[in-house]
Amino acid sequence: MPQSATALPVTLDREAPTPLAVQLADALRDAAAAGHLRGGDRLPSTRALAARLGVSRTVTSAAYEQLHAEGWITGRHGSGTYVTTSPPSDRPVHRIVPGEIAEPDELLDLTPGTPWAGGIDRAAWRRAWRAAADTAPLTRAHRAGLPEYRAAIAEHLLRHRGLAVGTDSVLATGGTTSAVLELAGAIFQAGDTIAVEEPGYQRAVQAFLSAGLEVVGIPVDNEGLRTDAIPAGVRGVYCSPAHQYPMGSRLNAARRVELVERARAENMLVIEDDYDGELRFDVAPLPLLAALAPDVVLHLGTTSKILTPTLGAGWMVAPAAVTSMVLAYRDRTGTRPSPAGQRVLIELARHGDLGRHLRKLRRELSERRVVLVSALRQGGVPVLGDDAGAHLVVPFPSAAAERERLAAGRARGIRLDGLARHFAGTPTAFGAAIGYAGCSREALAGALDTLVGLLR
Repeated sequence: MPQSATALPVTLDREAPTPLAVQLADALRDAAAAGHLRGGDRLPSTRALAARLGVSRTVTSAAYEQLHAEGWITGRHGSGTYVTTSPPSDRPVHRIVPGEIAEPDELLDLTPGTPWAGGIDRAAWRRAWRAAADTAPLTRAHRAGLPEYRAAIAEHLLRHRGLAVGTDSVLATGGTTSAVLELAGAIFQAGDTIAVEEPGYQRAVQAFLSAGLEVVGIPVDNEGLRTDAIPAGVRGVYCSPAHQYPMGSRLNAARRVELVERARAENMLVIEDDYDGELRFDVAPLPLLAALAPDVVLHLGTTSKILTPTLGAGWMVAPAAVTSMVLAYRDRTGTRPSPAGQRVLIELARHGDLGRHLRKLRRELSERRVVLVSALRQGGVPVLGDDAGAHLVVPFPSAAAERERLAAGRARGIRLDGLARHFAGTPTAFGAAIGYAGCSREALAGALDTLVGLLR
C-alpha cells in the first residue's frame, strides 16, 4: 500500500548552514533510498507538510520543485504529488579526493619543485589581483591566450632569456604538463616514439603515454642529455637543456648543435622545457635552444617555479605550423588556458613587479645554495648539479641506501625526494634531490646539521 510522507521521520536542523529546503529534499531522497518511500507513493501537499514540519510553505514548495526537476516526483492534476521512482540505495557519497588536501605534519619539506612563494611581495600581489578583477568579464574565449599576456611573455623572454619573438609567436598555456598534453594530442600520432631524459620529468612522460605515444628513455650525465644515444626514428625529443631535471646539469654546446642538426635531418621536433632557466647564479642564463633553432624547437615555460602554481599560467613558443595545430586542437577539444592567472601576470609585468621579484629570487636562492652546498661539502657530502635553480642532488651508492636515507630523513623530521622515482624505466642512479626554495631560510639553516648527518 502506498504510504503518506506525513509518517516519515523527517527532521530539519534550523541551526545548520544548509538551507531548510535543501535539507528537506535530501531527507525525502534518503527516505526513498532507504525504502520508506517507493514509486507510486503519494506525498502530502506542500501546505500540509509545511504545517507538520513547522516551516513556511516556501520551504516545502522549493524542495518539491527540486525533486520534480530531478525527476523523482511528479504531480497529477486533481490528485496530488507522487514518487515516480527511487534513487539507488547505494548512491555514492561525495568524499574529499585523496591527496588534494595535504595532511598536516611536522616534516620540513625539502623536496624540489616548490617555489619561493613566501618571497612574493604581498602588496604587489594584492595590487595585481585587484587590477585583474577590475577588467571586464570576457564574452569570448581567447584560444591563443590574452593578447596582453602574450605580449608580456614576449617581453619577459627577451629580457630574461634572450629570445626575441613577436607576440603572435607566443601561445598561453596552463603550464608545462598541460602544454605537453596538448602537444601530444595535436602534433603526434598514436604509436609515435618520443625520446625523454632518463631520469626526467615523469609528469611529461605520463602525458605522452596517455596520448598513446611510445616513450624511450635516454641517459643523462654531467653534460646533459646523451644526444648520441637517441635512436633513429623518434618523432620528438623532450628535454630540459638549461637545467636538467632532476640531475641539475646543462646540455653542453656540442650536444646542443648535434641535437639541432639531427632534428633537422631526421624530421624530429625538440620540446625544450625551460622550467627554471631564469635562475642561473654563476653566469648569465644559458641561451635557449629555441634561439638556436626556432624551426625545430618547441619552447615551454611556466610561472610555477619563478612565482607560484596559483596562477596556472605558462607559455609556448613554436614554429607556425605547430602553433596552428595546437590552436586547431583547442578548437576541437574546447580546451584553452584560463585567463585569470594570465591577467595577474599581466599586472605584475606592467608595474615591474615581475622583474623585481626575479632579481630578488636570484639573490635569495643563490645565497641559500651557497649555504647548503658549503655545509654539505664541509661535512664530506658530495653534491651534483650546476649553480642554478632551486635544487641540488646528493648521490647514493644503491637503491637500498636511497630508501634508508629517505626513511631516516622522515624519522628526523625532514622530507627528501629520491632519484629512483624519476625514472620511467629501471633506475640506474640513486640519491636525494634536495629543494631549498619552499621552506624559510631560517628553517633551512636550522636543519643543516641534521641534513648533513643524514647524508654523510
